[in-house]
Amino acid sequence: MDPLQHTGNASNAPDAGPRWTFFTNHFLVLACVAARADLRVRDIAAMVGITERATQAILSDLAHDGYLERIRVGRRNRYKVRRAEHFRHPIVSATSVGEVIDLVLSNGRSSAVG
Repeated sequence: MDPLQHTGNASNAPDAGPRWTFFTNHFLVLACVAARADLRVRDIAAMVGITERATQAILSDLAHDGYLERIRVGRRNRYKVRRAEHFRHPIVSATSVGEVIDLVLSNGRSSAVG
């Protein structure tokens, strides 16, 4: 199964799936870009389970705060994860984005990709 496949929404309906997840939408968007830099905004939105507008806002947040590099290719934007950036919260500030992405997207492999 694709580790980025959306598995349910966060509503309170009994059969709607989980109410919450450990990963924020910001992290899920970042993980999508890390896994496949060629994804379109609509593809990322569908994978995360949010609107295209929300996805665009998250991409802007991540680029503004230095976690993504925005690269213009023709009429489209491509994004590259800045893997050496560290998380802002003091509890995880010693950990780089790349370390977490490698761990989360490794799919159980013994060595991380990338």
